[in-house]
Amino acid sequence: MELSAPLLLVIIGLSSLVAQWVAWLLRLPAILPLLIFGIVLGPFCHVLQPDALFGSLLFPLVSLSVAIILFEGALTLRFDEIDGLGSVVRNLVSIGMLLTFLVISVACWGLLNFPPELAALVGAVTVVTGPTVIAPLMRVVRPNKAINQILRWEGILIDPIGAIFTLMVFEFIVLRQKAESLTHLFWTLGFTAAVGLIAGVLFGWLLGIALKRVWLPGYLQNFAVLAVMLTAFGLSNAIADESGLLTVTVMGVWLANMRDVDLTDIIAFKEELSALLISALFIILAARLDVSALVAMGWPLIGLLLVVQFIARPLCIAASTLGSSLHWREKLMLSWISPRGIVAAAVSSLFALTLEKIGYQGADRLVTVVFAVIIGTVVLQSLTSAVLARALRVRQREPHGVLIIGANSVARALALALKKLDIPVRVTDSSWEYYRQARMEGIPAWYGNAWSEYAENFLDLSDTAQVLALSPNRHQNALAVYHFSHIFGADKVAAIRSGATLKGRRDSESPRFRRHEVLFGPQQTYARLSSLLAKGATLKATRLNENFGWLEYLEKNQGVIPLFIYNEQGKLSPVKGEQTPPLPCTLIALVQNEIPSTGRD
Repeated sequence: MELSAPLLLVIIGLSSLVAQWVAWLLRLPAILPLLIFGIVLGPFCHVLQPDALFGSLLFPLVSLSVAIILFEGALTLRFDEIDGLGSVVRNLVSIGMLLTFLVISVACWGLLNFPPELAALVGAVTVVTGPTVIAPLMRVVRPNKAINQILRWEGILIDPIGAIFTLMVFEFIVLRQKAESLTHLFWTLGFTAAVGLIAGVLFGWLLGIALKRVWLPGYLQNFAVLAVMLTAFGLSNAIADESGLLTVTVMGVWLANMRDVDLTDIIAFKEELSALLISALFIILAARLDVSALVAMGWPLIGLLLVVQFIARPLCIAASTLGSSLHWREKLMLSWISPRGIVAAAVSSLFALTLEKIGYQGADRLVTVVFAVIIGTVVLQSLTSAVLARALRVRQREPHGVLIIGANSVARALALALKKLDIPVRVTDSSWEYYRQARMEGIPAWYGNAWSEYAENFLDLSDTAQVLALSPNRHQNALAVYHFSHIFGADKVAAIRSGATLKGRRDSESPRFRRHEVLFGPQQTYARLSSLLAKGATLKATRLNENFGWLEYLEKNQGVIPLFIYNEQGKLSPVKGEQTPPLPCTLIALVQNEIPSTGRD
């Protein structure tokens, strides 16, 4: 029975949701369940046939989706962050990227008998890894700090930089097909690049000015950014064919580096939109995959995967780490991890559709090979990286850091107390003022919502053992609890009560969240602790042992509020109710300043 178009669209949406949920449940990169769902619905069951379902709309649908994905990736490329990175990361996204491109291109040409142009396009597309695949892998592998930082920043930067490089290679191939002579080719290529760069800078600058001067009301800003970005994409393509993707990428980079332009809400909106588009797009693209062509390539395709894993990446790392202080074990670990992800799959599919439109023979093989590389690298490295890190002894020790949700006065006071005990601590807040105050006090801070997709990719949790939700906003605490309980376990996440529950008022939060509101007992709410700190109370860490125990401590500190116990094994635990600290330990408590007597009763 042939299903109707509305029902097929519903199936795509539902499958996207289920695939993302499975990825969250199993802590896998989302790309794997999405690809599996698409292949099952398409080549295996023949339920979903995108070409028949969308017809002539398939190309513009994929094209606009890829434009949004590239724009969102470009919004994360800040030049001031690149300046602070080591030479290894800079080499990886320059020399290393070019080496990877050359090796994979030659391998495609030699092993798969691809024409040079198509081989070069495969090589260009597969230089891009990406944070959406790297971040979940790092949480499982937990490599040491040097490896973790290098891989994370490589994934963040290679996304937009690799995309621009890939676009230039693609422009060259497409325009070469259309060019009447070599002179015409270079003139057209230069014109297309100039249109992309000029349009990207112009639209990025105009949009940045509009945001900076608040020409738009808040509720229209996200919609305006999307509309202007798509307008820039369409106009650029109208002026010069295939220049639109370069335009939106340059536009995103320009916006990301404009001063005094707050992109927090825009990035959050683009994350949600990209998650929706990526999920549906992957299922649609995977449904078009020709599994028989994949199998028919046989051993040469396996040979290409071996080249990608065992030649291209090690050469890239060897050249990029030359003269660095990295140990050979760390270099070997870096040589193993480079999974391909979202940008490679989406861009390769769009390029294949474009090449098919201009009559390029064998364009469909581009998607087959790129998807094979994605599946091969993600599956192999997900299954083996943790084992290899353990064997090479480059895994971090058991994490013992603390992530604090909130950078308010209570959170900052606690963070400073933990820092004095050499406990790794980081505060997060979506309030710029609180974030700025934390940075001024020397507290490691991260700006944004810690449970967002942006944080999922960019917030390093490799040394985090527990999460404390100390926001005065109970809703934010609940979101943090639900998000991080799945990552670290329910016993590693706790929240403070924001204030006393009004008598007779029904609690609107779920029982599950109320079970996490255990920090410091029911009487010690955020409102009370904040008030005491404002009146001069201080957080102090005191060593307790057999000679100076709990009773002696109470005699010297009247009105003390015990908060945390830090034991000899390095475990930090919140004090619950009237709990007596086990000896020996370090007690972190709120000590109230004594109020001078006025002589009145």
